[in-house]
Order: sequence, then structure tokens, then C-alpha cells
Amino acid sequence: MISFTLFALIIVAIFILLRLFLIRTALISIVNKCLHCIEDAVHVYQFFKVPEFNENHQENQFYRKVLTYVNSLSSIEDSDFTNLFSGSKSNDIILCLDDNQVVFDTFLGARVSWKNEIDSISRKRTFVLKIKKKDKRRVLQSYLQHIHTVSDEIDQRWREIRLFINTELNQRWRSVPLAHPVTIDTMVMDLDLKNRIKSDVEAFLKSKQYYHRLGRVWKRSYLLYGPSGTGKSSFVVAMAKLLNYDVYDIDLSKVSDDSDLKLLLLQTRPKSLIVVEDLDRFLSDSSAESSVSLSGVLNFMDGIVNSCTGDEKVMVFTMNCKDLIDPVVLRPGRVDVHIYFPLCNFNAFKTLANSYLGVKDHKLFPHVEEIFETGATMSPAEIAELMVMNRSSPSRALKSVITALQISGDARAGKSGQRLSESKSIDEGSMLSWKDVSSPAIKEVRKLYNVLRLKKSGPSDHQLHHNLSLTER
Repeated sequence: MISFTLFALIIVAIFILLRLFLIRTALISIVNKCLHCIEDAVHVYQFFKVPEFNENHQENQFYRKVLTYVNSLSSIEDSDFTNLFSGSKSNDIILCLDDNQVVFDTFLGARVSWKNEIDSISRKRTFVLKIKKKDKRRVLQSYLQHIHTVSDEIDQRWREIRLFINTELNQRWRSVPLAHPVTIDTMVMDLDLKNRIKSDVEAFLKSKQYYHRLGRVWKRSYLLYGPSGTGKSSFVVAMAKLLNYDVYDIDLSKVSDDSDLKLLLLQTRPKSLIVVEDLDRFLSDSSAESSVSLSGVLNFMDGIVNSCTGDEKVMVFTMNCKDLIDPVVLRPGRVDVHIYFPLCNFNAFKTLANSYLGVKDHKLFPHVEEIFETGATMSPAEIAELMVMNRSSPSRALKSVITALQISGDARAGKSGQRLSESKSIDEGSMLSWKDVSSPAIKEVRKLYNVLRLKKSGPSDHQLHHNLSLTER
């Protein structure tokens, strides 16, 4: 009985001590806040605003640096509200200051604060720096330079390529990490062509003084054209990784008019890759929802606004066919390099077989080569899909490709006269043009896909590849 009473007394004593400790901690916090309030009343402060956008509606680059710096402060954990996000790695946790919250910082003995303000109507964000007037002359310039240095170091350490898409909301650009695994080295393409593209990109990156000496905007424009499924979109990602540039993917259907398109361009950052996909479809579709005109597109490609968006820009336009496009759209200056993405040939097929099936040679290869020589062809994406579906059995995968090619060749044979007349428009040495792909053949191939999927279901991993021909304008 005595031992039980003693035990109960010990528990009560521990509880009382814990309450006193917590009360003491809370009292300390309250006292610190009171002291800060008294200090604010005694001292004279000056405020500096760092808005997200400048008066020209362009992104304020210093705002990005302040955002990076503030979110790196250890004192952000003491803020009343802090957002937690997962990082690029599964076990990374990133702390970000919530809206209208304050975080404190100390620099050279001066205590400053940052507040993350957001306008309730326009939703525009602003960082507000609060600093004592007596400390301003002594530390302000050094402090701002310190922010530049620290944010650059953090960006370099945690740099990740991001994909930006335009929206119809107040915040026009929304971004996500660009996690696509493709690189320029994994693209299925001629080695000589790959080296020429790399050389062209490297020469552009080193040409800042050259462009400025000529009085030209430091940008480079590429046209990627060819049938669907030949790897144009994958090549955009590979180029972004080669350049280490963010990607701005502009959806013209969400652009209200020509002025809105210019504003989107103004809000892009330097060192970025701006892509407009399926431009031919947009230009030829009179029923398109967007009110962007041909003149607006031309000014977007090579107008005065381009000179106001910062240096080191790469613009990429994709098309299925450029034959029906007004030549004024594709003239040098608007498009510098034309890259053709043809359908698959036997050399590209062997590369795909090596990548997807781990097969460098097979007894069925001569049969596949004979079928290609008859004029049968498919897109690299279609062949890759068949290989992915049958990757557990290389022989079965090759047989499925042979069957699909035979169906494609039979459908094409019925239109040989049309193919011969259209082949006159194809550049010498290039592969088949988009007009050579007859829709009945594609329908038959899709029927074959459905049969194969019924026989064997499993996850598929779409990886687009191509064989290219490059012409410099």
C-alpha cells in the first residue's frame, strides 16, 4: 500500500514538473514576442518590397533568389505556419514559408525579417524586407549580395529541369519537375547526325559575344517535322537535358489573343527552351478556339518581343508536315535548323531491337530487312510498342513486328501509284514522308495490337525513337 502511494506521488510530481516546464517554455516565447514588440516600437524601420513580377509583367528574377534564400533559412521552422513538400528524392522534405508569414534572419549583427505577402484579389506575391534604418546603410548592400550568392549556390546544388505549361488562371505558368528519362545519348538516331546536333548546340552556347556583335538576339530555332510517333517530343526533352534548360510548353488553344501570346513570352526565363507542338495543325485549323492570328505567331517566332525576354533562348516547333505551311513561317531567322523525323528503316529497327530486346543479331533479321526493302514501314513508336509487349520473348517480338510490317506493306501496295507521285516532293536521301503512311495500314496494325494485348497483358513503357535527317537553313 505504501509503495503504491509512493509511486502515485512520483507520477504526480513528474506531471507537475512537466507542466511547469511547458509553462516556462510558453512564458519564454511570450516574453520574446513582447520584447520584439517593444523593440519595434522603439526603433524606426524601413521596408523594401520584392514583387514577383515587374511593371512589364515579366518575372522578377530577384524574387526567385529571395524565395530560394528565405526557404533555406533555419528560422523558417519557427514560423507559425510552414509548408512541407517532398523533394526530388523520396526521403527529402522541403520547408516553404506559407502565405503572409514572417521569418527572421540575422546578418552582420543586424536582425531583419521577411514577410511573404499575397494579394487576395490578384494573387500576386511579394516579399517584404523589414530592416532597421540604423542598419540599412551598414548592411543592406552586403546583405542583398549575400542573398544572390547563397541562392545561386543552392540553385546549382539542387538544380532540376522543370516543365512549364500555360494556364488560363491568374498564375499563367505552372511547373512540374521534368522527370522524363530520355537523353540525347539514348535517342535512336544516326551517330553522325547526333554529333552534328551536339556541335550545333555547343556552338550556340558559346556564341553570346558573336550574336551581340552582329546585333542579333541570342536565340536558336529548330523545326522538328515528320509523322506521328517518330520521336519529336522525346527529342525536345533530350535537347532540354543537353542544354540544361527549363521547358516552356505553350498550348496555343489556351492563348486568348496575340497580346496574350506576347505576354506569355515575356514571362519566360532566360536559359529556357520554348516549344510549340503541332504548329501545322493549329495554322491549318480554322475552327481553333484560340484567337491567335498568323501575324501573332510570326511576331512570337521572330518579333521585337523576343529581344525583351532575356538572352540564351531556344525555340522548338513541331509539325507532322511542312509542305502546306506558308514559307514565310519557315524562313531563316524564324527557323534556323530543320530536322526531319522519318518512319523506321532497317538500321533504326536493329537499334530498337538492341535497346528493347537486348538482341544485336537474330535469324529473323534478314526476313525483316527484306520486308523493309519492299517499302513496308512503321513508326519507331509502333515497333517499340510491339517489342515492349513481347519483351520476354525476343523471337515472338520479332515475329509480331514482321506481321505488322507485312500488313503495312500490303496496304501500301494498293496505293503504289499515289506513293510514286508523292515521292517527287521528298528530298533526295531522305526517308519516307508523312504522306506515305496510309490510314488503312495503320488501322490494321492497331487491330494487331489489340489481338496481342488480349494474348498478353502487361505494363507498357512508351519510348519514342527515330532516325533523322538534318538540313541547315
